[in-house]
Amino acid sequence: MPKELAKQYDPKGTEDRIYQNWCDKGYFHTQIDRSKKPFTIVMPPPNVTGQLHMGHAMDETWQDVLIRFKRMQGYAALWVPGTDHASIATEAKVVAAMREEGLTKEMVGREGFLDRAWAWKNTYGSRIVSQLKKLGCSCDWERERFTMDEGCSDAVREVFVRLYDQGLIYRGNRMVNWCPHCNTSISDAEVEYEEKDGSFWHLLYPVKETGEMLELATTRPETMLGDTAVAINTDDPRYAHLHGCHVILPLLNKEIPIVCDEHADMEKGTGVVKITPAHDPNDFEVGKRHNLPVIRVLTYDGHMTGAADRAEAEALKASGHASADEPEVLDCGKYAGMTTAEARKAILADLEAGGYLKSTEPLKHEVGTCYRCHTVIEPMVSKQWFVRMEPLAGPAIESVEKGEIRFVPERFTKNYINWMKGSRDWCISRQLWWGHQIPAWYCDDCGATVVAKEAPAVCPHCGSAHLTRDPDTLDTWFSSALWPFSTLGWPQQTEDLAYFYPTNALVTGYDIIGFWVSRMIFSGLAYTGKAPFDTVLIHGLVRDSQGRKMSKSLGNGIDPLEVIDQYGADALRMTLLIGSTAGNDMRYSDEKVKASRNFANKLWNAARFVQMNLPEDFAPGLPEESLLDMSDKWVLSELARTAAEVTANLEKYELGLAAEKVENFIWDIYCDWYIEICKSRLNGGDAAQADAARKVLVWVLDAALKLLHPFMPFITEEIYQALPGSAETIMTQDWPDAAAMRSWPQECADFEILMDYIKAVRATRSDMNVHPARKTSMVIETANPAAFQKGEAYLARFAFATDVTLTEKYEGSTDGMATVATPAARGFIPMMELIDREKELARLNRELAKAEKEAEIFRKQLGNPKFVERAPEKLVAETRAKLAAAEDKLANIRQSIQALG
Repeated sequence: MPKELAKQYDPKGTEDRIYQNWCDKGYFHTQIDRSKKPFTIVMPPPNVTGQLHMGHAMDETWQDVLIRFKRMQGYAALWVPGTDHASIATEAKVVAAMREEGLTKEMVGREGFLDRAWAWKNTYGSRIVSQLKKLGCSCDWERERFTMDEGCSDAVREVFVRLYDQGLIYRGNRMVNWCPHCNTSISDAEVEYEEKDGSFWHLLYPVKETGEMLELATTRPETMLGDTAVAINTDDPRYAHLHGCHVILPLLNKEIPIVCDEHADMEKGTGVVKITPAHDPNDFEVGKRHNLPVIRVLTYDGHMTGAADRAEAEALKASGHASADEPEVLDCGKYAGMTTAEARKAILADLEAGGYLKSTEPLKHEVGTCYRCHTVIEPMVSKQWFVRMEPLAGPAIESVEKGEIRFVPERFTKNYINWMKGSRDWCISRQLWWGHQIPAWYCDDCGATVVAKEAPAVCPHCGSAHLTRDPDTLDTWFSSALWPFSTLGWPQQTEDLAYFYPTNALVTGYDIIGFWVSRMIFSGLAYTGKAPFDTVLIHGLVRDSQGRKMSKSLGNGIDPLEVIDQYGADALRMTLLIGSTAGNDMRYSDEKVKASRNFANKLWNAARFVQMNLPEDFAPGLPEESLLDMSDKWVLSELARTAAEVTANLEKYELGLAAEKVENFIWDIYCDWYIEICKSRLNGGDAAQADAARKVLVWVLDAALKLLHPFMPFITEEIYQALPGSAETIMTQDWPDAAAMRSWPQECADFEILMDYIKAVRATRSDMNVHPARKTSMVIETANPAAFQKGEAYLARFAFATDVTLTEKYEGSTDGMATVATPAARGFIPMMELIDREKELARLNRELAKAEKEAEIFRKQLGNPKFVERAPEKLVAETRAKLAAAEDKLANIRQSIQALG
């Protein structure tokens, strides 16, 4: 016997219980089933350091909708969950905790630090998972993965060794983005640019051969100590006489060459630029073209280099283990040990004292900052590991251009292509301990590099057993790039990999197309020979009600868990769906989530009404067609239409539109109309009609719950379990098949005509403040009397008609009549005795003035020859139709005024 629904729906007391039951029964677990087509989503792994925020909530809700939909369609729907080890963020958390104990990484050593990091992960890493469960995510938790678990780690080593052997991974001194706070390199994609106040300092460098002063400008004067040239453009006539000359570097009194290079733009400033190959990416390229020395003047923690730094560099060279492109290190003398800010101040003072500072020009400019800690990035030449991008980017671009992978919406294809075409070699090494340690060893005796999946016992080049492993770890995104296939068992050729890969939809934000999406695509193609997914569904950001990005600094962040606690997960999910469109940001507001909560309550109350009207011996199923009345056929037809449209929307990834259509069907059609219509049948004397109404009520509610389930899983499960004939769970039931549903187009059209008329009558009565208890007769002028003849009972109940006269043309008196008009009919209702005449005249005159303004707008448009000639034909036709409708409205209002005398 189905359980009785409580008087009020309580998400708090329901959602956790239902979710635990789903988990206990294993409903989320997906197995290989050759009789079914697979549909696979891999969850973008949230960081183990993370807490659920609105971005997560939207991302996971969209994925859950797709998985629940496909599961009900009969697919072997697999949603693989997991978390990311988040190298920088996790290490920062552990270091901060150690700092409170008075400890550093170096004090406990690498193994001791990793023990602490794993302990932290085991304590806090599951927090985000439990929060995802509160949201209702139907992931296959039995398959939960972690980017540093044994299988994923094996995949990382396999890829590194394979790329190294192919010459696609190399180690060298290259320009990287260096974060002095996190003390590690970060990729181009991890640099965020912020507008900051700064200055252009105009410096003067004396020319050795001529004695003249060359003026150049810089925003980073502290790096001038590392200048190894100044550049002019070959074609610049102002400096043609300086080809082959030299300048004397101020403060260091050091001779450096003047080089001719295209990097010097004749149109910008003085056309002279300082070249600091160790601390500027453009200057690094100039340095390579002209074989300039590379001199580092900054330490990796953001201070000026000194004697000890220089001695360390010299010792490395003396050992014979330095690479050929190892940068020089300068002893900055009096500036050694200063922070960049301190050095800038001191150097500018000395330049000014020496007459080398001409002027200072304030400016606002975009400054690169670390995406994690927002420290200003220092471009730095550093020995790192890199992936050669050009050979990998080509096939990844081609795959998207051929349509093997599509972006939804399509406009993000351009973002992806531009990113891939502009990508430089990817710096994959990080100076961290938490993460995948690079599988490379260096021979202490011969200096050879050995790359292998397992630690070598001896150097294969000289036989020495003295091997030291590279201390660096891999960029977190290196392991994330393998996520679609490493989670399914790759590099082992598992059954899961063969069945569930390639995956289907990737749901993610537009902000990580470069970070992650691009890398998964080239990785999938390079290592599996297949595109990792066929669709990339892009969602936007969740902003506050004012359209601002949520941030700690603004204090406008919304905690999804608090929303769930107050309103329920279903209400939050629906809020993040209704009004959302792929690729576009959406606004969150309390009003929206309250509206979603109200919808849940509306559905609950409707279900309770249905349940309370069912006898104990009720047998579900549709009644015979002969017992279906006009409203039954209408609601069943609307159900079929809604099922077809929602299915089509979901197939096209129009999730917000699908959710809105289900809500509109339940709220407007089922609750506001059909239930109200059924009340008179349920309470009437015709037992067969009452039973037919009950059967249709239950049948439609059952199908509507299934359509709503992907969007609001908890309340639909709770109500479904209370319906007679329900199965174990709604989530494994068949998705409503519109093709198998019956429709009655003519009856549906007639009922729509009837409803339009009833709505018009009710609106007029409301405007005229007529009490529902006051009824009157009416004359209906219509060319389709059949609809009104079949609906006389509805007119009596909902249009408050005592009797109805139908005519093709009304020619009687309109004195004292109120007129209502719809596209299919006009109604003449004697309501003089029901209204306050003066108030109604005032209202009609206001309506007349408003309608005149609307009509005049359309008249002016159509009276403009340019509009009629140049505007699209469809727009002109629509404007003419609007004018015709506006003039009909005016005629009806004038007729109503005339009727009042």
